Amino acid sequence: MISKPVIVQSDNTLLLEVNNPDYEDARDAISHFAELEKSPEHIHTYRITPLSLWNAAAMGMNSRQIIESLSKHSRYEIPEIVITTVKEQMSRYGILKLIKKDSRLILTTDENLILTEIISEKKIQPYIAERIDENNVQIKPNLRGHVKQALIKLGFPVEDLAGYDEGDPLEVTITEKTMNRLPFMVRDYQQSAINAFYKGGGIEGGSGVIVLPCGAGKTIVGIGVMDILKTETLILVTNTVALRQWREELLDKTNLAGEQVGEYSGERKEIKPVTIATYNILTYRKKKNEDFVHFDIFMSKNWGLIIYDEVHLLPAPVFRMTSEIQSKRRLGLTATLIREDGMEADVFSLIGPKKYDMPWKILEKSSWIAEALCTEIRITLPEELRVHYSVAQDREKFRISSENWKKTDIIQRIMAHHRGANILIIGQYISQLEEVAHRFRLPIITGSTPISEREDLYAKFRKGEISTLVVSKVANFSIDLPDANVAIQISGTFGSRQEEAQRLGRILRPKPDENRAFFYTIISSNTVEEKFAHNRQLFLTEQGYNYVILNETMFSEKFPESACS
Repeated sequence: MISKPVIVQSDNTLLLEVNNPDYEDARDAISHFAELEKSPEHIHTYRITPLSLWNAAAMGMNSRQIIESLSKHSRYEIPEIVITTVKEQMSRYGILKLIKKDSRLILTTDENLILTEIISEKKIQPYIAERIDENNVQIKPNLRGHVKQALIKLGFPVEDLAGYDEGDPLEVTITEKTMNRLPFMVRDYQQSAINAFYKGGGIEGGSGVIVLPCGAGKTIVGIGVMDILKTETLILVTNTVALRQWREELLDKTNLAGEQVGEYSGERKEIKPVTIATYNILTYRKKKNEDFVHFDIFMSKNWGLIIYDEVHLLPAPVFRMTSEIQSKRRLGLTATLIREDGMEADVFSLIGPKKYDMPWKILEKSSWIAEALCTEIRITLPEELRVHYSVAQDREKFRISSENWKKTDIIQRIMAHHRGANILIIGQYISQLEEVAHRFRLPIITGSTPISEREDLYAKFRKGEISTLVVSKVANFSIDLPDANVAIQISGTFGSRQEEAQRLGRILRPKPDENRAFFYTIISSNTVEEKFAHNRQLFLTEQGYNYVILNETMFSEKFPESACS
């Protein structure tokens, strides 16, 4: 008899055996309510946290389903303390509700003792107007987001049922054919995501986060929500290139005309029925202690919907503004809820809980995204660099190992192996990228590249006029390069898991022929870069991706030098 793959421990960690035949089923089950922490070769470690349980509750799961799932996959009896934790934390979601009554904002609960405990907290008292009775308190006007933020920090996630203001109407309709007269329809999983957010138009819907892999069409989900709500919409995006891609998609796949869709960026300041703004322009201020110049965009029209693209990158100042506009419907879109600043709870309380999450591997099996083969190539640090490395400070050690000049030879062999492919060479350090671009005579895109030049290079890549691009971290987000099928990562932002996911996402759009993509990471072995590379891979390992590890000897056998000639 084969042992079950999960060991549940009393510290709320779950150990998952990778080489077990039931590994995939168990992984898909527990990833709905637990977070991946470690992913070495044989045993992966997940942790059940309050936030992971509250997100599960918001998606409709209950404690009984979670305990049954654990029992189904657990090798041993589940510790009683874990069962207690699951029941207690799951029950906390919905104990407190925000409702509207006679135009007043009411915090209500059936647990009057909990309410008494909460309103005695100094951090909560500034938001209380009055206690109406033992089960209800009135919240001061316009403090809906603030009180939710404060309460989640106390361990009480609020179920917000206070409803939303109706924005000004706008007839948005998805077309059956694109501008090129090609047939278009929303995919089934995209429609499921739209429905999960909308919830039939009831107060249970209208705010929350949709999690879909890069390349799975998160933009289409946003457009689908606009089609249902038919209201004026503010869309917030990471950069100007993403802004214009959103605009192109809206004009291509809806009935909206060009004069109805505005750009609000460093170059233009248009306010239209649909306005797309960049996070950079929103967080601009003349001096550090002055107000944000462009925050009035949130009040410039009666928006019925605000879409936060790449919500895991939402800047902290925009969170503060979002706390003021909780009466607006809010949709967050992301491939990962991981935030490097640890503000996942703020996403939960201010944008909304996770409403839909589609595992990457399921979409891969359905050919909606490309199959990805991930390879990590470990090379030695040359002796002259090792001397500098040994006496350097930690941050400098990371840079020395990241900029290992031997990586250039590995790049050459990979490009030769994938001759004819559409290749992205991605890195963190501009001098390193410039050196690679110069050696191989390749075009390069960095933060200093003008927007017009970036768009021109991206367009040439899409048309096949150029087959290889060197790109900095500006290409991490919201760049639509559907034919890219090879990515070579030569340096990254320390242990950023979301960056790893975004970079893989650049090559995951479905391919017309062989629906396969190759993701290479080159690191210096026995350095801090190796440790950070492991951290970066955590999220993708949770999604079911395996990394093949090659040392220099193994790599040379698979990618012979003769292929470079």
